[in-house]
Amino acid sequence: MSVPVTKIGKYEIRRRIGEGATSLVYLAFDPFTRREVALKQLHPEMLRDRDRGQLYRHLLMNEASLAGKLNHPHIVQIFDASVDQDEAFVVMEYVPGGTLERFTSPDHLLPFERLVEIIFKCTRALDYAFHHGITHRDIKPANILLTSPDGQDIKLSDFGAAYQTASDTTQVAGVGSPAYMSPQQVREMPVDQRTDIYSLGVVMYQLLTGRLPFESDNNYSLIYKIAHEIPPAPSELRTGVPPALDAIVRRAMERDLDRRYQDWSEFSQDLARAFRSRTLNLDTTAIADTEKFQTLRELGFFREFSDVEIWEVVGFSKWHREQPGALIMKEGEAGDHFCFLAAGEARVKKRGKLLNLLTPGDCFGEMALFSAGGGVRSASVEAVTDVSVVRIGAKTLQRASDTCRMHFYKAFLEVLSTRLSLANSRIANV
Repeated sequence: MSVPVTKIGKYEIRRRIGEGATSLVYLAFDPFTRREVALKQLHPEMLRDRDRGQLYRHLLMNEASLAGKLNHPHIVQIFDASVDQDEAFVVMEYVPGGTLERFTSPDHLLPFERLVEIIFKCTRALDYAFHHGITHRDIKPANILLTSPDGQDIKLSDFGAAYQTASDTTQVAGVGSPAYMSPQQVREMPVDQRTDIYSLGVVMYQLLTGRLPFESDNNYSLIYKIAHEIPPAPSELRTGVPPALDAIVRRAMERDLDRRYQDWSEFSQDLARAFRSRTLNLDTTAIADTEKFQTLRELGFFREFSDVEIWEVVGFSKWHREQPGALIMKEGEAGDHFCFLAAGEARVKKRGKLLNLLTPGDCFGEMALFSAGGGVRSASVEAVTDVSVVRIGAKTLQRASDTCRMHFYKAFLEVLSTRLSLANSRIANV
């Protein structure tokens, strides 16, 4: 009878939360930082394996080496690690919602809009990793974690197989999950971000249909199919799959590298277009995170914000839609927030006189930031067409990260400078 594990290193073990072929994962408690963490420990027999032990150590050290390097809202943070002859473990952020694996069976598939939201966030996280010189190489549902069981916020995990261009001179062969590998990966060719693009395409295919694009009883047959065959379109396996999603999966999984998405930006833009074209029959009263991110990314105000900072803004901003004639801000009322017009047109009036016409990307009400206790609105803002409005509280912005707040203030200075220049031009022409 095995003795229950109560402590590994300095970490107090609460319970086992997962198990793989090579490791166990525990929910643990860090007594120094006073937080719960996930601790992945290699099986001792794996370390003693004469043929593969060194590889397992390399993969764990590879994952541990990313501690502090990937700071992204959709990538699991690595906190600590220990690797020696007798014990090897890595400590990471605890993500409680489970993995995407449970949504890969035909009787438990996700709604299209939620699926696309998840895949979109994966594309942005992997783009961030790629620009830090990292190709994941083991994208699969088991490595995509949900922050809550019913939510659509995700965290990418398990970068043990990742290829780091800044440190690796060779790419370790024999890692990854065959069913999700690209044709280039199964042939052990040099890989780049396009191999992860293919693997995420396979994940999307599986989430859409409840089955893998290629299945076989043995790896040799599976590898042959990946390298030579074309799978049926998702719409052939699941009724109602929009043509836009068929096209996205097909391009992500192109065998020919030149016909596949060349970078993550192309992949994510097509996903965002699928939302905007309403081919997914979305609830038009809701605004998905995918649409929020892509909208902000395209506004001039946010051009110097990194993807991480854009996701931060998505997280703390409030979005709503208004119909023509709706009063968005009222002259004379106190204000403790500012807004951006994300879509549509609105008019600015003072004492009933038209001052300006707002179009997408324009901000308004920002003087609330610079007034103690919240300023009084000097003008009203009224929707001319159907509009989407982004609302950010002054106190919320004060709690944002230093870099995010700095970019806001810099952009506000540019807005104020432009307005002063226009005002001077009008005065000069009077």
